[in-house]
Amino acid sequence: MKKDKDDTRSEYKRSDFTKLERGKFYSAVAAGSSVVLLEPAIAKAFPNSKAVNEALAGLLVLTEKTARITRRSTRTRRKTSRTA
Repeated sequence: MKKDKDDTRSEYKRSDFTKLERGKFYSAVAAGSSVVLLEPAIAKAFPNSKAVNEALAGLLVLTEKTARITRRSTRTRRKTSRTA
């Protein structure tokens, strides 16, 4: 459905839309990339996606190491004799 030129808002100019490309990010999304919105304070700490990926990769390594430490032992517990 075509719209008349008068239907567009006055703050939008036709010249602003001349360089748009349909499906520009399709290949990246299809490859499995994710777009995530960060809180402003977090975005200040991570200037680019490489910094975010390095921090998250480090966190994953840390959780894998500590998960082994905090797991419950699979050995059977020794019974203690109670004295009355």
